[in-house]
Amino acid sequence: MNRNFLFFVILGIAVTMMAINRLTKEIEMTTPVAEKIPHKTTIHGYDRVDNYHWMRLTDKQKLAKNPDAQTQKVLDNLKAENTYKEARLKHTEQFQEKLFDEIVGRIKKDDESVPYLHNGYWYYTRFEKDKEYPIYCRKKESLDNAEEIMINVNEWAEGYDYFSLTGLSVSPNNRLLAFSIDTLSRRIYTIKVKNLKTGEILSDEIISTEGGTTWANDNQTFFYTTKNEVTLLSEHIDRHKLGTSQSKDVRVYTEKDNSFYIGVYRSKSDKYIIIYNSSTLSSDYHVLNADNPEGKFHSFSPREKKHEYSIEHYKDKFYIITNWNATNFRLMETPDDATSKENWTEVMAHRDDVLLSEIDVFENHLVISERKEGLRQLRIIDQQSGSEHYMDFGEDVYAAYTLTNLNFDTNILRYGFTSLKTPFSTNDYNLDTRESTLLKQTVVVGGHNPDAYKTERLYATARDGKKVPISIIYKKG
Repeated sequence: MNRNFLFFVILGIAVTMMAINRLTKEIEMTTPVAEKIPHKTTIHGYDRVDNYHWMRLTDKQKLAKNPDAQTQKVLDNLKAENTYKEARLKHTEQFQEKLFDEIVGRIKKDDESVPYLHNGYWYYTRFEKDKEYPIYCRKKESLDNAEEIMINVNEWAEGYDYFSLTGLSVSPNNRLLAFSIDTLSRRIYTIKVKNLKTGEILSDEIISTEGGTTWANDNQTFFYTTKNEVTLLSEHIDRHKLGTSQSKDVRVYTEKDNSFYIGVYRSKSDKYIIIYNSSTLSSDYHVLNADNPEGKFHSFSPREKKHEYSIEHYKDKFYIITNWNATNFRLMETPDDATSKENWTEVMAHRDDVLLSEIDVFENHLVISERKEGLRQLRIIDQQSGSEHYMDFGEDVYAAYTLTNLNFDTNILRYGFTSLKTPFSTNDYNLDTRESTLLKQTVVVGGHNPDAYKTERLYATARDGKKVPISIIYKKG
């Protein structure tokens, strides 16, 4: 009897394997194979052959109501691949649903960011349950006042298979909102402007941009970065005047070296419009008084090979983080009317064991972001007394960094913190009293107790004598 039972078990397995093998072969017989059509391009003196260049469609082809022959060929290929994928993964459908539900179940669906104060308004972003996109809001002066919805992205996204809205920028007088949209998933954005008082969308429409805008102090002019629709590189900075067509925009800067990325932003002091250029090993800046948008940008300090630096304006001077004669960077300063390198003076010397990363400038404090032994530290310097201290985060292994700090005249630093056991948290730190206030911590749906875990930072000595940091986490007990 046992032999008969074993025989039928083996027979059943064999039949099942034969059926699976036959199904696999049937599927493999219909595996889609895209046609190879060699297309040669020459870049920097090198020939490159792309057999699938024929799949590259223009924006015009993507937006056309009726596909042309090339577009239809691409669509047919995609449809065949999707059909093949669905057939191959059909036996995992229940598992896919279970996995999706598990991941989504860990996400809080109705959430809201921590408000931040800028120029008299509290700004925040919120999500509504079962909605895919954010709602950008603000409240005037007090969080107890009525909510103003600046942009409900869910409404703008209706009817699109893909939709991205980014680059929100409020004019200095708080009345206008510039924003940008992309409906093709190519990160080529069209800038639009909304009147926040009336809700009207102005006629201004700027195409082929990086998405961001930087307002001048006249509330009528903004600067933006153009984008090459073929290479997707940022190439120019243009100036736009409200009420005029894009064809009338003025080109204020052109980057001729395509190894550099460019952009434009407003100094925290609100005094300057700043163009930045950066590559892997070099950077430079051009500045313009924000009260004079039609003026000429001037070079902060001429570009040099292997010279990287960043700038922050403070009162009548600029702070500069630079690797000039400083591998790990040092902090320098210069008058804002004499910015070339020969005028720079040292504020904080280079250190062999510390990497200087960023600074946040406040009326009475400097916040220095630096990295030592792989960990980021936040160093606080009182600009009046010169006293300084490091923030204590209470854990050996963590990540901490400054967040949105747009207010200049404040003693409160907004920073983010997370660790191997602690979910991301948003905090305010009093630069004078050294007290930290937890504003929000990411909710782990399903439960998580960080006190049940222990984190440590150990070091292993390599053969060359260097100490290699090791971060570990384990459950207590």
